[in-house]
Amino acid sequence: MAQITGRRMPLPLPRRWIGDLLHASRRVPSVTVERVMHLADVAAARRRLPHPPAWVLLFTKAYALVAARRPELRRAYLPFPLPHLFQADESVATVAVEREYRGEPAVFFGNIRHPDQQSLRQLAQHLHRWRTHPIDQIRTFTRLIRYSRFPLPLRRAAWWYAANASKRWRLRAFGTFGVSVTAGEGASALNLISPLSTSLNYGVFTADYTLPVRVHFDHRVLDGAPVARALSELDEVMNTAIVDELRQMDDLRPPLADAEPAREWVRAAA
Repeated sequence: MAQITGRRMPLPLPRRWIGDLLHASRRVPSVTVERVMHLADVAAARRRLPHPPAWVLLFTKAYALVAARRPELRRAYLPFPLPHLFQADESVATVAVEREYRGEPAVFFGNIRHPDQQSLRQLAQHLHRWRTHPIDQIRTFTRLIRYSRFPLPLRRAAWWYAANASKRWRLRAFGTFGVSVTAGEGASALNLISPLSTSLNYGVFTADYTLPVRVHFDHRVLDGAPVARALSELDEVMNTAIVDELRQMDDLRPPLADAEPAREWVRAAA
């Protein structure tokens, strides 16, 4: 067989921080609960706006509203110095955002404090800034880049400390829940690997605007039944509070609207 040729490549910084994230998550006993939601009313209310807020923002706010009523969704397992739970007084959402960094696709993470208390217009401002502003002007992005330049032992020690020992750094680095979606590309992940206690993602709409919504949770913090009830409440919030806010909104005029045209990925119902 002919010799296979290639070249050695240095690990780009975005692959470093994803590797560090996965390393920090490796001992989290993650379990997934899924609920199929019917969101035709949400889609109709959103569709009336020429520049509607992104779906990821609707789910982020709805989940934060549920977490405001369910303190178990604001808890984290910390093993050091002795195993215990820490319950945050407010939600901090961590939203995954794809950007290009030095010619490579990169996943960055934006943080939003108390998203349940912010309007969809305010949330749209955050997302617009993460998607369009220079990367070196976004603090959470530059912090991730800076730490990823450290030698491997220092990086891993810093990630371990943030995930397992420091309440302040855990909230600052990871938040209380995460949202990471690829449905806008027409596909979805079936599981998420994360150091967070709960992470949310969702699939692609069917023709009648149903879609699977998943919460991936740390079983040391939560059991399946409370997560299933939280998903039921999330379904209700999407079809009530989120619909009401969308119906009361004026259009998100640029530059508040998403940098990209709004898209709804819908697949044919089976």
